[in-house]
Amino acid sequence: MAVPRRIRTVTTHEYGEFMSHRPSSGLAAVSTALLAMSRHLEVRDVLKTIVASARELLDAEYAALGVPDDHGGFAQFVVDGVSDEQWRAIGPLPRQHGILAAMLHKAEPERLADVRRDPRFEGWPAAHPEMSDFLGLPIQDGEETIGALFLANKRCPRPGGGCGFTEEDEELLSILAQHAAIALTNARLYERSRELTIAEERSRLAHELHDAVSQKLFSLRLTAQAAAALVDRDPARAKGELQQVATLAAEAADELRAAVVELRPAALDEDGLVHTLRTQIQVMDRAHSARVTFDSSGVRALPAAQEEALLRVAQEALHNALRHAEPQLVAVSLVRRGQGALLTVTDDGSGFDPRTVRRAGRHLGLVSMRDRAGGVGGTLTVTSAPGRGTTIEMEVPGG
Repeated sequence: MAVPRRIRTVTTHEYGEFMSHRPSSGLAAVSTALLAMSRHLEVRDVLKTIVASARELLDAEYAALGVPDDHGGFAQFVVDGVSDEQWRAIGPLPRQHGILAAMLHKAEPERLADVRRDPRFEGWPAAHPEMSDFLGLPIQDGEETIGALFLANKRCPRPGGGCGFTEEDEELLSILAQHAAIALTNARLYERSRELTIAEERSRLAHELHDAVSQKLFSLRLTAQAAAALVDRDPARAKGELQQVATLAAEAADELRAAVVELRPAALDEDGLVHTLRTQIQVMDRAHSARVTFDSSGVRALPAAQEEALLRVAQEALHNALRHAEPQLVAVSLVRRGQGALLTVTDDGSGFDPRTVRRAGRHLGLVSMRDRAGGVGGTLTVTSAPGRGTTIEMEVPGG
């Protein structure tokens, strides 16, 4: 068994020296792995990419990555090389014990010829695959251990196998773990930022509900009182007031339906972006007097972060058009553009000058849309002029 060594930061010089002794195919594999990790923004996507990259890079049969919780277990545990059926049969996530705990608590690498012979080995469930040679490394952000990466069963080119993981494998996994820490930390920061954005959006919606619906309901109450006072002495006027009551009630219902559409969590994971957009636009078409249409062509599945950004930009653009522009028609389209997609929201409403707009709601909406597009590597274009409607386009490159 190799003597455990505390992980240290690999300098640029050391990295260059290390890579200079690897074949060009190995250098390409490392580059591909690091680029793949930096491409994702969702924590779950980053974890899966790290595990798959580590397994492929070191030619292992199995790989796993565990993110610890504060209760002696794992908040997330991602595997590669194990089928979904086998993973379900294994049962609950492992606890922090044995070698898993050693890496998390001591922050030291472990390279074992046979994990089953280690005194800390405590066995595994019946459905768990057989593992022998083992390599594990903690993933650290400064002094904090934010995860642990495990590899098992090094594939060997010679018959009979049994070569095990080498010191070079350990050095390579150490480099990968350092980049994994950066990618995982960035993904967590992104998700935290998104949570704050969602909280801000809910606050905005609550404010708009108060301004729009409360005013409608207040007018509704006054009009109903006026109708009640007139019903005996002026029935004709009372009838007119009751008709106004019906109109105000319908407008209040429209405002509530529109707010519910924006507040309802989108079922992107289950239904996909196209179906989710189509469903929400059908609801908005029924809820508003303007005609709202949707068209889609050839769109492929995109990374989760891009799909959510496209959905939220579509919602914001629709919100701006229907609340501020008084359009007769709002047309939404989502089409394939290379490996990515192009979202277009066009209305025939009042329009505005994008260079001088100062209306708080629309101004903040444009800032939010630009931030969402830029956050997933996309671009946002706004074309509008007073009296000529508005077109908003968002393009993402895909994954």
